[in-house]
Amino acid sequence: MLDRHRETISVKKPEFALRKLSVIVDAALDVSNRKGFHAMSLRDLSRASGVSMGGLYAYFDSKTTLLNMILSEVTAAVQRVLSSPPDVVCDNPVSHLNWLIATHVQMTEQMQPWFTFAFMEAKNFPQAERRMAIDSEELTEGYLANALNAGIEAGVFRADTSPLLPALIKPLLQDWYVKRAKYRRRAVTIEAYIAIVQEVVLSACVVDKGALPRDA
Repeated sequence: MLDRHRETISVKKPEFALRKLSVIVDAALDVSNRKGFHAMSLRDLSRASGVSMGGLYAYFDSKTTLLNMILSEVTAAVQRVLSSPPDVVCDNPVSHLNWLIATHVQMTEQMQPWFTFAFMEAKNFPQAERRMAIDSEELTEGYLANALNAGIEAGVFRADTSPLLPALIKPLLQDWYVKRAKYRRRAVTIEAYIAIVQEVVLSACVVDKGALPRDA
């Protein structure tokens, strides 16, 4: 985030800037997820982060800039994590699809406040930032579509697999971080959630379910 927004951040010492920026963003996500980003004032953020109003302006010039910084980090994480599957799954469409599902859920588990923020607040974003949130979702759908298309071409996935399937998978992935309290109450582990999503998705597209490897 620091490198991507050097033109906005006026603090010169990288280590200090990174540490302080982390505190500010964590506070912004916490306050936003409690009362909403639109309702959060910079004074609220100053109190929550312990950074003075003047100190905040050393990192961004407006709430919209802060919003842009957060959303661009979410998109960058999706691209960084999902664009580089390990070689062992690249040539196996089933394994690749399963890897995408598992990796996305694990990524959002580690960055839950970020992804929850992007999902819950999107309707209140300015148009440009709303477009950023939509682009991030479509990026994930694109990776899923590529894996599905590779499987169709290889004859592993059914030729009539709906092109809408990636868009239907996305809400299943989102449910894990948007409704964490529900799954916590039901004692659903992340491993169990990943497994059931993989099972549901494969049941919708695999040609021969009996031929699936156990660790696919």
